[in-house]
Amino acid sequence: MALRPIICLPDPRLRLVSKPVAKVDAGVRALMDDMLETMYDAPGIGLAAIQIAEPLRVVVIDAAKKDDPPEPMFFINPEITWSSEETSVHEEGCLSIPDYYEDIERPAKVRVRFLDRDGKAREIDTEGLLATCIQHEIDHLNGVLFIDHLSRLKRERAIKKFAKAAKRAVDERSGEGETP
Repeated sequence: MALRPIICLPDPRLRLVSKPVAKVDAGVRALMDDMLETMYDAPGIGLAAIQIAEPLRVVVIDAAKKDDPPEPMFFINPEITWSSEETSVHEEGCLSIPDYYEDIERPAKVRVRFLDRDGKAREIDTEGLLATCIQHEIDHLNGVLFIDHLSRLKRERAIKKFAKAAKRAVDERSGEGETP
């Protein structure tokens, strides 16, 4: 297992649509192990492979409560096959958009079909935090960020903030802005 760097807004790779995994093998399982270690280290409760610059339809989630033992879940090629008309609002954040949080409305319950860590077809019904998290991560696989669910004004403000921060970081690395 290895920690991987998490790519952040405004990195254009976050807008890529991830490719389906053709075969669940040792390489995919090693990727999921790296993702899990990276997610726990961040710390977060969900991570899509694209967030570590791997454009594959792979998600790891651990929505266990803070004091409970870890409950890692692995989703390969996940797809939502049903969502409730009832909605719920959760404050969301994202490891690729650090320290930015907003309330997002999503379906309260979803059914998800996926392959598990062993490549077996599974389907689960989820609600609450897990339903929100899986929808957030599947959005990543489709090049969608949680800020895309905000009003245009709020979304543009967030993008500008992160673009400015990224430019500042590049300038600092290149020595611009330094006084002689």
